[in-house]
Amino acid sequence: MASRIKTTVVGSYPVPSWLVGNTSRLVLRDAVMAVLMRFDPSHPETNGMVDYFASRMDGIRKHFSLSDFEHFRSDRSSGYRLLTAGMVVGKIQDGTLSLPRDYEFVGTLTKLPLKFTCTGPHMLARVLTNCFYKTVADLAMDIAAVLRRQLQYVEADVVQLDEAAIAGSPEDASWAAEAINHVLDGVLNEKAVHICFGNYGGQPMLKGFWRDLISFLNALHTDHLVLEFARHGYEELAVFADLDPKIHLGVGLIDIKDNEVESPELIASRIEHVVKTLGSERLKYVHPDCGFWMLQRSVVDRKMRALVEGRDLFEGRI
Repeated sequence: MASRIKTTVVGSYPVPSWLVGNTSRLVLRDAVMAVLMRFDPSHPETNGMVDYFASRMDGIRKHFSLSDFEHFRSDRSSGYRLLTAGMVVGKIQDGTLSLPRDYEFVGTLTKLPLKFTCTGPHMLARVLTNCFYKTVADLAMDIAAVLRRQLQYVEADVVQLDEAAIAGSPEDASWAAEAINHVLDGVLNEKAVHICFGNYGGQPMLKGFWRDLISFLNALHTDHLVLEFARHGYEELAVFADLDPKIHLGVGLIDIKDNEVESPELIASRIEHVVKTLGSERLKYVHPDCGFWMLQRSVVDRKMRALVEGRDLFEGRI
């Protein structure tokens, strides 16, 4: 019998050691067979989520002068990162970014359901230093236009937008939702939005509360959410009673900032807590909090095995 609660990953998986220093297309294909990825193993912290996009889209300068860093330091809203991901000096255009090509590269390598992840327009706008647009909201909408043009050709079973900055900037909710929805409305199949509290060097980067984002979440044109809870804690679960019932809830049960492997019994108890708090029909997905890039693959494999076994243990009880 098919499981009612689906297990999924969020994004990154540990880089195979044999990939470092040899990123030819043939070797990359072998790595993708083991771990679907989109980043430079020499700089994994933000490469897959930020630099991959910023280095390919037109209108963004990646080489910085001293005055650029002074501009960045004065832009308090960009305090999310230690260094800017790029200087926006012109209108954002596709450039050499080709998400359909990325999808075609991996789409033939599996017959299983495939999730395609893409950093969302709010996060990209917030980690760039804006030297061109009148407002950051205008920047986000042009980024959204690029992403929508690209993702409308991606036929993955699920397309997930990663938004790892909004949790610390709830005041951006209205224009962030508009930009994110512009992208989501171009997605062909199931739509997901991932939100976390940051994962730079294994550390959370943002402080915030889910209660401040419920209206924002309800405004999203998404089919399901992928949210951090294991590290953040489950104290705010009850506020999701106000989540639009048309939006399926995904809850993080695996702490990706800790090497300790959760037991299946712990996973099952966390699922039970969610179901008791929100009802049996609210929870549709369980997953890690965020990407796994910084942990050893031997640890990650066991964490994912525990996730599936814990889900199965819970469903066996009912």
